[in-house]
Amino acid sequence: MEHVQEHEECLVQTQMYRVERPVYNEEFLQGQLHKKEKTPQPLSQKIAHSCRCSSKKAKSHLYSFLPILKWLPRYPVKAYLLGDIVSGISTGVMQLPQGLAYALLAAVPPVFGLYSSFYPVFLYTFFGTSRHISIGTFAVISLMIGGVAVREAPDEMFNIMESNSTNSTDLLENYKARDAMRVKVAVAVTLLSGIIQLSLGLLRFGFVAIYLTEPLVRGFTTAAAVHVFTSQLKYLLGIKTKRYSGALSVLYSLIAVLSNITKTNIATLVVGLTCIVLLLSGKEINDRFKKKLPVPIPMEIIVVIIATGVSAGMNLSKTHEVDIVGDIPKGLLAPKVPDINLIPAVFVDALAIAIVGFSMAVSMAKIFALKHGYTIDGNQELIALGICNSAGSFFQTFSITCSMSRSLVQESTGGKTQIAGTLSSIMVLLVIVAIGYLFEPLPQTVLAAIVMVNLKGMFKQFGDIAHFWRTSKIELAIWIVAFVASVFLGLDYGLLTAVAFAMITVIYRTQSPQYRILGQIPNTDIYSDMEEYEEVKERPGIKIFQANASLYFANSELYASALKKKTGVDPCAVLAAKKKAQKRHAKELKQTNEHKKKAVLKLVSTNDMETSIKHEVINDELPLNGKSAGANAQGTSPDELEHFMEPMTNVHCIILDLTPVNFVDSVGAKMLKSVIKEYEEVGVFVCIAGCSGPVMDDLTRLNFFEKSTTRDLLFHSVHDAVLSCHLKVGSVPQTASDLFVSNSESHMEN
Repeated sequence: MEHVQEHEECLVQTQMYRVERPVYNEEFLQGQLHKKEKTPQPLSQKIAHSCRCSSKKAKSHLYSFLPILKWLPRYPVKAYLLGDIVSGISTGVMQLPQGLAYALLAAVPPVFGLYSSFYPVFLYTFFGTSRHISIGTFAVISLMIGGVAVREAPDEMFNIMESNSTNSTDLLENYKARDAMRVKVAVAVTLLSGIIQLSLGLLRFGFVAIYLTEPLVRGFTTAAAVHVFTSQLKYLLGIKTKRYSGALSVLYSLIAVLSNITKTNIATLVVGLTCIVLLLSGKEINDRFKKKLPVPIPMEIIVVIIATGVSAGMNLSKTHEVDIVGDIPKGLLAPKVPDINLIPAVFVDALAIAIVGFSMAVSMAKIFALKHGYTIDGNQELIALGICNSAGSFFQTFSITCSMSRSLVQESTGGKTQIAGTLSSIMVLLVIVAIGYLFEPLPQTVLAAIVMVNLKGMFKQFGDIAHFWRTSKIELAIWIVAFVASVFLGLDYGLLTAVAFAMITVIYRTQSPQYRILGQIPNTDIYSDMEEYEEVKERPGIKIFQANASLYFANSELYASALKKKTGVDPCAVLAAKKKAQKRHAKELKQTNEHKKKAVLKLVSTNDMETSIKHEVINDELPLNGKSAGANAQGTSPDELEHFMEPMTNVHCIILDLTPVNFVDSVGAKMLKSVIKEYEEVGVFVCIAGCSGPVMDDLTRLNFFEKSTTRDLLFHSVHDAVLSCHLKVGSVPQTASDLFVSNSESHMEN
């Protein structure tokens, strides 16, 4: 009697709470809300509106395309000019030796590195939105350009081999023809990559950089550092070997260098190692005393000047056969149309270079923009890089992007705007038109030393392995795949492989989400993972199921399987057991004696068909509530079965929490319909809670609510669904306060 009285009191409390706080299902909300009327605009009007031109609109587009018009008139000369001048000079001093050095990576004569350090840098001032990045030559892009140039114009095409070194005049002509062809290839790749970047920018495709996630980029650039270091070994040692490109080029280059290690030029090696020691010492001093030094020590240009003077004074090229930079033409070349016949052969390479170049530039630009409190436009950055590359290709430049080391110098020395980059390009121009010939005696091993030392930061990225091991195994896998694929397959195919693998990891994460059964935190309307917290309690007869992924074709079957496993209720198994139980008992009624017939009749009369299912499950040794029935139940009396057997399932409601779901496709909607129907056949009510607006739109568009499925199955929150489930079956938990939260308590908690 006490239990019945308590039960009635709880029901009264439930009804009172329901009056104070209605159960918000979708059907209730649809009756209370009215959608705003939206008049669809015809396509012709949309086109006409977009084509309309006003002075304000034209001015906005002009400022967007030429950002310099916006910031230059408001340039604070007194506050910014001195810092930009110091920064421009410091960056230009770095840009000069790096331009010469990275031209070797691009497999073109050094002077073309100077051209690439002038034209694109000057153009970026007008079109770029970042105030601090240093545009110009960069090791990774230069190496990718060089790989294409060597592939399209190999030494064998021009009969350049060690055995042909007897006729120096013919060999020199062959070298000139090879270099001219490689310049054509590099310029064609640059033109095409610029057109790709410009097109993507005009089409507002700046978001493509998001597919190059940070672990992927860092793994890729680390692999590029390995490629660059390996390619410079022959210049450091003074060994003449073939330059390799494509798959396994790193291994081929190492084998070629090691097999000719006995031919090392000692003078070249000594000069190179001396430069490496000086450069590393200079970097260490700059890092350690960067707060005390007004500007970083320009160790690179100092090393270049000293090495050039020593080489010219000692005539190292003749006395010790040290390879030097050689001829540097004075002045600028006349504009020339790139060879468009090469474009079909280099399209894939140009696409990879365009994406990598943009990713490098925009990632560095975002870092500085966040630090200094301004914004950059990713689409405009694409346009700026596209113009720099495509227009620069007519002046014999190769592809450029942001240099990390120069950008850090430009920012740390007080650079405030793009004026600093303009001044650095003017310094390079002065060298090209006036004193470029002075660097002709510069040993190539010095340029190799500059390249190798600038890889120090990239090689530090090997520390990412330990970091990602602690934080995310999937990101570690992306880093390793990007590194290994780029080292062994080449930078182009390695990048494609890494991007494909990164996308596969996204699919894997959505295909293998975390499935949870939720319970209630006592005295709240908050529900959390049952397996994670001890205080969380599961509501009797209700299973709340959650998956942290969207429902679509790739994971719909996994969702249904996990639902059956986590809730412990498999409708198919229940129905199969029900049918077998019916057949078995029909047969037993005919074969057993009158005493057994009475026992069966008593069993059937006292219980519903669910007891028959229990009997069948025990006979077949199926699990009951996580336990296994051992022997055949035929030898057990019906009274014992009735007394000791637990019900097969005490679940009467299942709530599907779709709060983490972002979208549902047609396969996912069909799966939800099928799940609701299957559980309905075994007497389990299924409802859905926490649908977002986009998910509701998906379900409506997919005709989810037609026929048997109605909107009264949808609830605004999990708690509303729990309330409805208890009211639907006419039962309440042992303590009403465990489930319901009064308005005053909710107000205090909020």
